[in-house]
Amino acid sequence: MAAGRRSAGLRLCATVFLLDMAFCKGFVEDLDESFKDNRKDDIWLVDFYAPWCGHCKKLEPIWNEVGLEMKNIGSPVKVGKMDATSYSSIASEFGVRGYPTIKLALIRPLPSQQMFEHVQKRHRVFFVYIGGESPLKEKYIDAASELIVYTYFFSASEEVVPEYVTLKERPAVLVFKDETYFVYDGKFQCFNSDKTC
Repeated sequence: MAAGRRSAGLRLCATVFLLDMAFCKGFVEDLDESFKDNRKDDIWLVDFYAPWCGHCKKLEPIWNEVGLEMKNIGSPVKVGKMDATSYSSIASEFGVRGYPTIKLALIRPLPSQQMFEHVQKRHRVFFVYIGGESPLKEKYIDAASELIVYTYFFSASEEVVPEYVTLKERPAVLVFKDETYFVYDGKFQCFNSDKTC
């Protein structure tokens, strides 16, 4: 009789534990290739993992708690996880070189001139990366992850930025401040809409 109660108690504890795990997992999104397009409007905290990685498996319950906590505090940051071995091109874009790797995905694309103008009206200072994959982009992502609390980071094609912006080289980082912009392509250059600073 005592063994039966003990067994029932263990089953109840196991059920509660599994329900708790499933509840926490509900706040961490499993991400796939659609993340590249869907991340445009949100800030994401992403765990890039490998299914065979022991450290990744140990992180999973903690990561689920992170998702639950972010939801509980009303954070606008969404929490996700991505199998970096299945979506290696996206993992590479985020500079993932080992597992697990946690990245704050906070560089928002500017898909149109209208969106650029909207951003320019809303933010006194912001950064825009122009170009494809490069060491400069990796540095830009690193800088963005450290400085996101101070300013705004975007990426765009050259066609999206105003006509008065001239780029001698690509890739480049543009810093817009008031009516002035600075170009960083390894060295800083300052411009405004009328003249060179």
